[in-house]
Amino acid sequence: MTFNPNLPLVYHENYSFSFDPQHRFVMSKFARLYEQCLTKGLIRDNVYTPKLGTPDHLELIHCDNYLWDLWHNRLCPKAMRRIGLPWSEQLMVRTFTAPLGTLKAAKLALKHGIACHLAGGTHHAHYDFGSGYCMVNDLAFSATTLINEGLARNILIFDLDVHQGDGTAALLKHNPYVFTCSIHCEKNFPFRKHDSDLDIGLDNHTSDSVYLAKVEEVLTGLLQDLTPSLVLYDAGVDVWEHDSLGKLNISWQGLAKRDALVLKTCQQYGVPVATVIGGGYDKDHQRLAQRHSIVIEQAAQL
Repeated sequence: MTFNPNLPLVYHENYSFSFDPQHRFVMSKFARLYEQCLTKGLIRDNVYTPKLGTPDHLELIHCDNYLWDLWHNRLCPKAMRRIGLPWSEQLMVRTFTAPLGTLKAAKLALKHGIACHLAGGTHHAHYDFGSGYCMVNDLAFSATTLINEGLARNILIFDLDVHQGDGTAALLKHNPYVFTCSIHCEKNFPFRKHDSDLDIGLDNHTSDSVYLAKVEEVLTGLLQDLTPSLVLYDAGVDVWEHDSLGKLNISWQGLAKRDALVLKTCQQYGVPVATVIGGGYDKDHQRLAQRHSIVIEQAAQL
């Protein structure tokens, strides 16, 4: 298999740190994903490192009181339980750096046509609270920044994580230049959903053929109707049939077909695309990293 050695990849070594290996959120997956890409020959001189982030950057879309209370560990226990992660200084550093990684990947995609972030997809973070392992919203932040800086006319956020992108939908509800689309499992977290510009709620146990047909139909229609300057693609792998938080029946091969379909369709319409890895949950941490590497492999084959 031949890979494009110039595919821009974005990664920071602080994305993974010492963390409870029994926790449902697999903090090691980012470093494991980097190693997976290295092993498969996807990494040469094509890795870009975002600068370290602080709450100042995220004040563009989040409540400043929330951000600084989070940064200084001043959130109440209930708010931290809603996030689901134990506070630490290392967690704060990676939390506020990752959105800058998604923004860097987006800017690289605008320049090169495609770029992949080895993190990102924290779509459950809202204006003044975090939820579902998400504290700040990298997708809303990146899209808003690009529009504000005049680097994109309009943006499509195409979210294929198994969970609806409620935070992204809420944060961008009144932004006419960003279109949010979420194709997810309907009877799954979050149980109180916020309306995206387009939501497609799938039945439990949806299989490859139905899923892929819907993804193709929706994406093709949106690219034709919107002619976006950029697609931000959340390639969540928790749609996989054995994901511990999934409820869909998408095979490993179905994941590869999905990512190839999304990337090739964007390419066919001449629309740059930046990918983020989104969600994925597995007690086998290495297997999870391998699933997350699928979208990067598919991008490198274009």
